Amino acid sequence: MKKHLLMILAPLMALPALVALADAPKIEAVTATPSGAAWRFDVTLSHPDTGWDHYADGWRVLDMQGNALALRVLTHPHEQEQPFTRSLSGVLVPAGTTQVQIQARCLIDGWGEDLFVVDLK
Repeated sequence: MKKHLLMILAPLMALPALVALADAPKIEAVTATPSGAAWRFDVTLSHPDTGWDHYADGWRVLDMQGNALALRVLTHPHEQEQPFTRSLSGVLVPAGTTQVQIQARCLIDGWGEDLFVVDLK
């Protein structure tokens, strides 16, 4: 009987982990501005931050092949500020690059699967 009950309850116990995975940071908007030989990126994220144990903790700029060009670390939760925008200046983008991707990260779930494509003009 105990074994049968465990077989029923085990999948239900995994539900909180599945719910957490569904709460990846969402990239709401990105602005890219040239600044001399570099670029400035203003990225707006939303994420159901719950405090220091679970929050969106960064985003990065990738080229279209997935190579990291820059990383913006977010050092604290934004429970009361959703969505929120943070910037990163001085990003060197290879000459001739016309698009980059932005990817967000969560402290618990790691890098999100969604990539936000940005046209560089």
